[in-house]
Order: sequence, then structure tokens, then C-alpha cells
Amino acid sequence: MTKGRLEAFSDGVLAIIITIMVLELRIPNGDTFEDLKPMVFKFLSYIFSFIYVGIYWNNHHHLFQAMKHVNGKILWANLHLLFWLSILPFATSWMGENHFTKNPVALYGFVLLMCALAFNILEKFCLDLEGKDSVIAKALKSTLKEKMSLGIYLSGIILSFFYPIISVVLYYTVALLWIIPDVRIEKTLK
Repeated sequence: MTKGRLEAFSDGVLAIIITIMVLELRIPNGDTFEDLKPMVFKFLSYIFSFIYVGIYWNNHHHLFQAMKHVNGKILWANLHLLFWLSILPFATSWMGENHFTKNPVALYGFVLLMCALAFNILEKFCLDLEGKDSVIAKALKSTLKEKMSLGIYLSGIILSFFYPIISVVLYYTVALLWIIPDVRIEKTLK
């Protein structure tokens, strides 16, 4: 099975996710900058989630750049990732609408955690298909960033019930870890 359809479908879904998120930004009544103030939290939520979707798009691209073929397991793992990413607009909007309060921040962190787990599962299935001597196997020898990310998300979810703003900072610390596209695969391909 070729990977082209999976990549095209995934790109389309990610584009729709970003579109849905931006459509949640409603135009305020009024024409002054003061009228934009109530939207600050929604806009910050949108920016952060846009960055997250961009990170996943970049890393998804790099992962499949190294793949030769896909199989049914990979198709389902990819759908699993897209499912969790598709919930991101809801969690983003709820968190922004409620000014980063505890329950929306906890849900946002849970969705980020599930996206990360889903991507890890996708990587594992890709690794299984390509084999121990593949580009992916060589590139993914170290999974320290993945493990650190999961730990930070879990900490953020727990802390969100006490200090939601610290949780938001933790979630975006993870984004900073991944903001530069994962170069492990690119380096290995060269």
C-alpha cells in the first residue's frame, strides 16, 4: 500500500482543523482595539493550538518521508492521531472562552496528552513495519523528548486543578521542545 493517500488525507484533515479553530474567533462588536480585549484568551489559545497543529504536521511529514509503505495498522494509528487532533479545536475554544480556568485547562492538557500518545503509537507501528535497520529505527533510537513530553503533560493535567496558569506554561514548554521540527529523521535520511 502506498503512503500518498494517507499523507494527502492527513494534510486535508489538519488544514480543516486549523480552519475550524480560526472560525471560532468571532469578530467583536465595535471597531476599537478596546473591543478586542475580551478575545485575548481565545486568541492566545488559538495561537498555541495553531503551533501544536503545525508541530504535528511537520513531524508527521518527516515520519512519512522516511516510510516506504503503509499497512492497515498504520492507517488506523494515523486515524487515531487525527481523531485526537480533531478534538483540539473544541478544547482550544473552551479553554480560551473560560480564560484558562482549571477544568478547560485540564481537558486541553488531556487532549494534548492523547495526541502525543497517538503519535507515539503511530511511530511504533511505522517502526514495526520498516524494521530494525530502517531509517526510522536509526532516527528514533532516543525517545527522551517523547517521554519528557508525556511527563510534562501529566504534570500539567494534575496541576491544572490547583494552578491552571502553571499548567498552560507547562503545555507550551512542550511546544517549545518540539517547535523546531524533529530533525532526527532528516539527519538519518542524509
